[in-house]
Amino acid sequence: MEYQLTAELASPPEAADLDPLQQVGVVSLLDDRLNNLASIEGPDGVEIVPVEHSVEAHLGGAVVSWLLDAPALVFAEDATRAVLEQLIDEIDLLAGWEVKHCAVTVTDDQLASALAASLEPGEVPDGLPADLADAGEVGRTFVLNAQEVGDIEAAVSEAELAERRESLLRAGGYLRAFGLDAFGALGEESARYVAGALMHGIEMLTDELFGDVQLLDDEDATADEVEALWVVDELPQQYADRYSALFAKQFLVVTSILGHRLTRPGWSGPSSVAEALALRIAQSRAEVELDLAEVLDPDEIDGVYSAFNERALGGLDLDALYSVPEFELTADLAFANWFRPRPESGDTTPHPYLAEEDEGGIAPEWDAGEWGEE
Repeated sequence: MEYQLTAELASPPEAADLDPLQQVGVVSLLDDRLNNLASIEGPDGVEIVPVEHSVEAHLGGAVVSWLLDAPALVFAEDATRAVLEQLIDEIDLLAGWEVKHCAVTVTDDQLASALAASLEPGEVPDGLPADLADAGEVGRTFVLNAQEVGDIEAAVSEAELAERRESLLRAGGYLRAFGLDAFGALGEESARYVAGALMHGIEMLTDELFGDVQLLDDEDATADEVEALWVVDELPQQYADRYSALFAKQFLVVTSILGHRLTRPGWSGPSSVAEALALRIAQSRAEVELDLAEVLDPDEIDGVYSAFNERALGGLDLDALYSVPEFELTADLAFANWFRPRPESGDTTPHPYLAEEDEGGIAPEWDAGEWGEE
């Protein structure tokens, strides 16, 4: 990603204002050294590539505008500050100058490609090169020292954590089928994190199902014949020989409907057994999100979803599907009925794709009232 950085370099407070000739000299000194800079090597070999720059001097210092190619904003900002401070230290005529301000903003994705230069193996020095002013020197690479690397890694970790938490809070606003009280006795902010994690879980589940559909389609096989699947492998394994590509597509449709229902006010229970299973698997993804965001004690998470499931699953005993032989299950949990609307939900008509007659599918000629009396 390319970032546009603006850095404010200030002359010493006690120094006189720069006259026009001194301003030209400052621009020349900084411009020469920045022209000789090919890359900045950060932690774990991360490379930050300077693309282009401009320098403007004024009475009290100079402004450096720098376009950089870096893997993350924090890398660009912190590494650049370290490099500019080192440049100032190396220029005797800028003794006492400071980097007062250094900020990065993401640029347009359509900006010109970075102009990168690389060194041959073994050419990168162990420490920071001493002199940038040597005539003819080009393609210089900065190597950040251990303290700078540690500072950048800590900043990146903190920034990623803050971004992850902010993303959960934003996503939580989309969950309207339930109030925050559905997650038990959590505080408001914690409940919002849980709500956002659930919506992230739905998003992840949807993406993973696309992969399962593709694999089952390509192999023209059922789940018991495929080595590893993202989602379908988490469904009750006693039915693995019936999890075909069509089944995975139908489960994907159910998951899509579930995501929409969760964004609408009101919840009357899962519309089908398949939807309840999708909600349960989405929760497993949400638990990972909460753990990564470090917003809840891991011991709390089980209790949170236990409270939520009492309200969300409408009394469906999904655990039975994983532990009870098929012939002992009640009719509402029978595999043939997984995609059929549950009378308790108020729905009576399935999505057309769920009503197609095929192995693992539903024949369209069934009567919801009769099924509900079984």
